[in-house]
Amino acid sequence: MGDPAGVGPEICLDLLNDPEILNTCQPVIFGDLTILKACARQTGKVLNTPALQLEEITDSSPSGIIDLGILKPNELNPGIADARTGRATYEYVVSAIDACLAGQVDAVVTCPANKEAMQAAGITQPGHTEIFAERTGTKDFCMAFFSETISCSLVTVHVGYYEVPGLLSVERINQVISLTREAHRNLLGREPKLAVCGLNPHAGENGLFGRGEEEAIIIPAIERARTEGADIVGPLPPDTAFTPKRRETVDAYICMFHDQALIPVKALAFDEAVNVTLGLPIIRTSVDHGTALDIAWQGKADPDSLKAAVRLAVRML
Repeated sequence: MGDPAGVGPEICLDLLNDPEILNTCQPVIFGDLTILKACARQTGKVLNTPALQLEEITDSSPSGIIDLGILKPNELNPGIADARTGRATYEYVVSAIDACLAGQVDAVVTCPANKEAMQAAGITQPGHTEIFAERTGTKDFCMAFFSETISCSLVTVHVGYYEVPGLLSVERINQVISLTREAHRNLLGREPKLAVCGLNPHAGENGLFGRGEEEAIIIPAIERARTEGADIVGPLPPDTAFTPKRRETVDAYICMFHDQALIPVKALAFDEAVNVTLGLPIIRTSVDHGTALDIAWQGKADPDSLKAAVRLAVRML
């Protein structure tokens, strides 16, 4: 359900009332039933979905709500995330992860979390991605965004720009290339065409910009991937990597840092892109937007990203 003070509850309600989604899968919401009821009253949305116990979920069971009883409506101020909503967000997601690891559900789709709220609650992981990795004992993973328009995988994620060069290595870049290649090969049924972005302007301009990251790290990682059979080009200058003509020849991009990927993804595919964590032993997809506290519980939130995340999770099964 994501942070209960954000748009997560209302887009969950939209999901539960979408005939196409209900014909595709059986959504099970991990959250608080009283919060969903309060959100339905405030937004005028319908909530007819019953509470379920985990042991009641079968292949033929209807959609349902796993009522975790963590937060009550009188403990919540819609639009204001705090330590209590951060703790609830964490409890919702780890319950869903554990259920997936136990085979009680087939995949996990996450609504948005508020990082400040989780930090206020004492959660040490910077976001959902890291929670999934720690809870599943996964060391080799990466964040990626999939859409029909553009798909990108990230070598580094939630760190400051000054930290990025020190986190790059041939091994890490090659790992992200391998994870991306495998995921897209499974989805496309063929070898994907991959493109790797440089770190510096003009991909370093042959050592003119930066400290030789392209020559010492990125190019060797590309060459290694090529010897492993990858159909891959790069390093591409980041300012021309995402042009329409280039995108026609690329199935997925490997990006060195967060905004190198997220700016083109959100500019070109905001409502259709899906956040995916690659390398996990379970399927995890997510919306590509934040908690949108400024419009939370007003019935204004667009559920399209959540629906796209659910559809992709089903495709990945």
